[in-house]
Amino acid sequence: MLLVADGVDNREKASKLVGKEVIFLTQKGNSIAGKIASAHGNKGALRAVFEKGMPGQSIGKDAEIK
Repeated sequence: MLLVADGVDNREKASKLVGKEVIFLTQKGNSIAGKIASAHGNKGALRAVFEKGMPGQSIGKDAEIK
């Protein structure tokens, strides 16, 4: 899944977040954990890999980077 973090606007800033943990909270209160795998492109997007598949409702929603 691709993520865009606030304040990250280039590849160098995105590279500093590689390896950090990501948490997505579902509507039912469950959490899905993942990890930032790499930077994606030159505009600061991040590629995250989650433990299990993400629901369709996660598109466009917020996730927390620890």
